Amino acid sequence: MKKLRFDEVNLSEEIQKAVKDMGFEEMSPIQSQAIPPMLEGLDIIGQAQTGTGKTAAFGIPIIEKYEGGGKAPEAIILCPTRELSIQVAEEIRTLAKYRKDIFVLPIYGGQPIGRQINALKRGVQIVVGTPGRIIDHIRRGTLKLGDIKTVVLDEADEMFDMGFRDDIELILNPMPKDRQTVFFSATMPSEIVNFAKRYQNNPKIIKVVHKELTVPRVEQYYFELKGHMKTEILSRLIDIYNPKLSIVFCNTKKKVDELTIELQGRGYFADGLHGDLRQTQRDKVMSKFRSGKIDILVATDVAARGLDVDDVDIVFNYDIPHDEEYYVHRIGRTARAGREGMAFSLAEGRDVRRIKDIQRYTKTKIARKDLPTLQEIEERQTGILLEKIKEEVDKGGLGKYEEMLNLLLEEDYSSFDVATVLLKFYLTKNKLGSHTELNAVDYGNKGITAMTRLYINVGKRKGVSPRHIVGAILNETSLPRKSVGKIDMYDKFAFVEVPEEYAEEAVKELNNKRIKGIVVRVELANPKNR
Repeated sequence: MKKLRFDEVNLSEEIQKAVKDMGFEEMSPIQSQAIPPMLEGLDIIGQAQTGTGKTAAFGIPIIEKYEGGGKAPEAIILCPTRELSIQVAEEIRTLAKYRKDIFVLPIYGGQPIGRQINALKRGVQIVVGTPGRIIDHIRRGTLKLGDIKTVVLDEADEMFDMGFRDDIELILNPMPKDRQTVFFSATMPSEIVNFAKRYQNNPKIIKVVHKELTVPRVEQYYFELKGHMKTEILSRLIDIYNPKLSIVFCNTKKKVDELTIELQGRGYFADGLHGDLRQTQRDKVMSKFRSGKIDILVATDVAARGLDVDDVDIVFNYDIPHDEEYYVHRIGRTARAGREGMAFSLAEGRDVRRIKDIQRYTKTKIARKDLPTLQEIEERQTGILLEKIKEEVDKGGLGKYEEMLNLLLEEDYSSFDVATVLLKFYLTKNKLGSHTELNAVDYGNKGITAMTRLYINVGKRKGVSPRHIVGAILNETSLPRKSVGKIDMYDKFAFVEVPEEYAEEAVKELNNKRIKGIVVRVELANPKNR
């Protein structure tokens, strides 16, 4: 099936604007197949892995079909875990940000139920939550199901594995019979198929069909890292391998723009290419790339279609693509005209699963590599410099420089001392100066301390930022500054990673303390919490 652009589907101006703000150009395969039939009101059974864009696949139609006016929920999305409920709610909020008449509420265990009850009383249009807490509200009478038009089971197979089948039945049974029922699952065991038959009406089956893909002769590697490390690791790889031309692929236009600015700020000759550029601008960027005036092209998949450059040495997947076909097209950019090439992928969190999927579908090997160190960069730069020195000595014509050296030798400095200092100056002023050292926690793939995630019940809406959270941790606990890991900020919540051995101390010392003047509750983030 042809992949659709968002502007090719009859979506409202509000949705189109929100999608554009997120930087997306083209729908993923699951979105192309699910959004049109969902807009028609059909029941859906969709088989899709995590990370394929399925939240937007069901979120966009739910937002699009809401006509406004009611206070009771019209859509319920069931998720297996608290963290997934928060993530799904956050993405749907982002998609609905220009719809001021839509309020999205995540409800799950571990949060005071009174706050959720008050929100439901004020009016909520879309509820995202775990089965256990949704049943609590149904039994209390605080969640009414009479106006439900769409219900979605997200990651249905995981919910069944966690024993939620009976809970799901309790939730579905009281709903209106003419509702739209949608199942999304990474796998489709017979238990789910048989269950779906009882609750769906002639559902449309959606499964992304993977073509037989011919993988070019490319050395393929991936690095497992945290999101905040990506640009640093990309820069290290560029400096170590020193490609003549390279392409860096991102999934969104927004990321292309952000990364291009970051790379230019680090002194690289880089420029961006995506669908928002006028044709004249795109032609200008490509002309600079082909002529070598820029040596790094940062691009989206759509913008790179038809790109014909023979001398690309390395392709970098800054973002892992949602589609295996895109992955093959990307790495093929570095194996033109019978040449061999290299491809590096930066895998964050669940991206590692996507790497495994790509390996399985393409029947190819993507080898895992350790994160490159500053020592490797220094060794590489030293090697490059020594080769340049040999070339210059062989060429000759160094008379005036010999005179300068003789002046130093006359003052009893040895030629060895002079050469050593010049090497130091060169290497210090070269690319090494633009790199930042990664702390021990960042090298989690080298046997360093395991990380634990903490939940904090305050977020961006109260003006809290990551630096406020780091400040509170450093003030209240004995954690070293560099041991604080990834911080994910949401409107009303935040998650922060700390080394496992500090987790209990952090919970104890931060709980009931103030962050930016707000008393907070802190607890271990338990993905199985209902």
